[in-house]
Amino acid sequence: MTEQRTAARIVPASSLQAAVSKRTSTTQGLPDVKGLYDPDYERDACGVGFIVQMKNVRSHQLVEDGLAMLENLTHRGAVGADPLVGDGAGIMIQIPDRLFREEMAKQGVELPGPGQYAVAHFFMPQDAGEREFVHQIIHEASQSEGFTVLGIRDVPVDNSSLSRAPHIVASEPYHQQVFFNRPEGYTDEQYERRLYILRKVISGRLYAHHGNRDVGAYCVSMSSRTIVYKGMFLAYQVGAYYKDLRDPRTESALALVHQRFSTNTFPSWK
Repeated sequence: MTEQRTAARIVPASSLQAAVSKRTSTTQGLPDVKGLYDPDYERDACGVGFIVQMKNVRSHQLVEDGLAMLENLTHRGAVGADPLVGDGAGIMIQIPDRLFREEMAKQGVELPGPGQYAVAHFFMPQDAGEREFVHQIIHEASQSEGFTVLGIRDVPVDNSSLSRAPHIVASEPYHQQVFFNRPEGYTDEQYERRLYILRKVISGRLYAHHGNRDVGAYCVSMSSRTIVYKGMFLAYQVGAYYKDLRDPRTESALALVHQRFSTNTFPSWK
């Protein structure tokens, strides 16, 4: 084989210094280039954190640690004109099987073993009649894609930490979790892929029926492995809002958190 070599182009130090001087002359309020620091690499961005128990031992303490980490990222998020409104924050954890199993049993629903069912978290319309229509779409789409809806759970929340401004209150969704079976013959990866398709089919049917308008129904996550709790929050409001996250039965071996600074979209629950 012929060895390929890349020729290095030597740039005179005077040229580099001239380029640096030209670049930093337009940089306002930041230090000049020095050592490894270059103001061109400064970026506004969200805050993201991740914590994991390396041996996959689940605990509620890890969930609490994830929420504490999220609160320590408060400075990476944005706050609106209303000081109780943020651009958004959330946490992804493993499915808390013990919590869901015991809560669904109260409805008479016996969930299959861990990994044999999936959970979707939905932002739903506040109007009960509109929610019933969304439920109908979910059932129809599930049947067409080879799934069965095992049950629907109302997610307990406490919105006392949120702003009481009328337009903020009106935008808050109703929260529900939908449980799906695992069809026979699916591997873990096939199951996750089919769930992704189901999620898109549900959202597609909802938009098509309403002329591509947002009707307040949005699937936050759908998986047999993980679940997402998020919203139009400041960092501390995530744990204060979702009662599940304070329940000792909510256990996980990982937590991925996000404190949002919206730079390319208008902030919304969706």
